[in-house]
Amino acid sequence: MRACQITQFGGPEVLKIVEVPDPVAADGLQVLEVTSAGVNYADTHQVEDSYLSKTELPLVPGSEVVGTLPDGTRVAAFAMGGGYAEKALVHPAMSFPLPDGVSDGQALSLMVQGLTAWHLLRTSTHLQAGESVVVHAAAGGVGTLALQLAKAWGAGTVIGVASSPEKRELAASLGADVTVDARANDLKGALVEANGGRKVDIVLEMVGGTTFDASLAALAPFGRLATFGMASREAPKPVHSGELMSRSRAVVGFWLAHCFARPDMLQPQMAELLAMVESGRLTPVVGGTYPLSEARRAHEDLRSRASQGKLVLDARS
Repeated sequence: MRACQITQFGGPEVLKIVEVPDPVAADGLQVLEVTSAGVNYADTHQVEDSYLSKTELPLVPGSEVVGTLPDGTRVAAFAMGGGYAEKALVHPAMSFPLPDGVSDGQALSLMVQGLTAWHLLRTSTHLQAGESVVVHAAAGGVGTLALQLAKAWGAGTVIGVASSPEKRELAASLGADVTVDARANDLKGALVEANGGRKVDIVLEMVGGTTFDASLAALAPFGRLATFGMASREAPKPVHSGELMSRSRAVVGFWLAHCFARPDMLQPQMAELLAMVESGRLTPVVGGTYPLSEARRAHEDLRSRASQGKLVLDARS
C-alpha cells in the first residue's frame, strides 16, 4: 500500500511517499480502509522529533483516520500509528461510527482537535456560565471549535486571537464577541481591553513563548490557563508558585493522549460532538484537503500558519 513515511527527522521535506506492507490485524485490532487522514500540529513536532513522546524511525505519521471496517461500517478512529496511509490499524474502543450526514473532514475535525477543545473547556478549565474565554489560534482546528463550544456552553465574552484580518474575521463569524491581533505589541493589555477592561477568566493557549507569558499576566483571580501546545517552538518563562498564589491563578497542561486509556473520556464526548455537528449546532471548519502525495505541502501550510481550520489528506489520491 501507499504511505507517507519519514526515515530521518526534519521539516516537511522529509515526508516521502513509499510502498510499505499492508498492516495485519492482530490482538483485537482491525484493518481500516482509509479514505481520509487528519493533519495535526502534533504531527509536525513528531516529524522533527520535538514531540512529547519519543519517536522512532522509520515512521508513518498520523493519528486520526476515517474509513471503512471489514464489515462495511464507516468510522472515524484513532490509528495505532501510521494514519498517513491507504490502510491503518484501529481498535474498536477508539473507533466511532459516523452518521451519514457527517463528512470525512468534519469527523476528522472532531477527533484530536474537537476532543481537545471539549476537554480544555470542560475537564481542564471547568468553564462556568458567564466566564470570559480567550482562544488563541482562533482560526485553527482547536480554536474554531473551542470558540463555538464556549458560546454554546454559556461563556460570557469570548475573545478570539489570530494573526491576520482574515483569520479574525473567521473567528468572529464562529462566535467570537471580540477579536485580538496575535501580533499586538501589548498582548496582555489587548486581552484585558477586549474583555471590557477586566482581566480574563480562562485562556486556551498553544503558542508558547511570550504569548503564554502575556496570557498568564492577563488572568483574573481564580483564572485558569490551559496550555496544550507550543507552536512557536519557544518556551515561556518559568512559572513560580508564588506568582500563582499571589492572584489565585492556575495553569494546567493538557495532552489528549492521556485520555486514550479511558474510553469514558472519549466515547461520550465524541458522541456529543457528532450530534452537535449533525444538528447544525457545531460547524467544523475544513481548511483544505490535500492528496496523500502532497502531505509535505499540508505540513508546510500548517507550519507557516497560512491555513485555517482542519487540514485533511485524501488517502485515495
